[in-house]
Amino acid sequence: MGNPLLREPALPFEPEEINSDETNELIQSMWDTMEEYGGIGLAAPQIGVSKQLAVIRIEEDNERYPEAEDCEEIVIFNPKITFLDETLQGFWEGCLSVPGLRGVVFRPRKVQIDYLDELAKEKSIIAEDFLATVFQHELDHLFGKLFIDRIEDISTLSFEDELVSANEEKEL
Repeated sequence: MGNPLLREPALPFEPEEINSDETNELIQSMWDTMEEYGGIGLAAPQIGVSKQLAVIRIEEDNERYPEAEDCEEIVIFNPKITFLDETLQGFWEGCLSVPGLRGVVFRPRKVQIDYLDELAKEKSIIAEDFLATVFQHELDHLFGKLFIDRIEDISTLSFEDELVSANEEKEL
């Protein structure tokens, strides 16, 4: 499903590649693409670049995810993920790479991400709840996985417009 590049593990960046004009242009292109399509995260393989880079930003007034906590712009190179809580939580997920589809995915509730930032400095962040899900979703792209691969109950896989219609009917 989608570009075959999405099914392949992405290559890590060399530290000297990170703070280059070419990489900065790639990051800006990713922010622009994410903004254009209303996403909250994007990985380089989603725009045809097989490199370990993801960007995440959740704004306060996000219409699609109104309960989500804000998350300032984060640029992530060569991430390593550690699961800090085995408790799983389920959220409806969608993806800019498979537009129009949503499904319930269960993921660990708390994770630590160790990564390099846009200046090639080592960073670490602990994410919980919805933000943990966002990080795991985006980092999956760097390792050849899509959210649909993680759906345990395929009956939750739905077209987004069907979900919107069903919710509108419930509200009537």
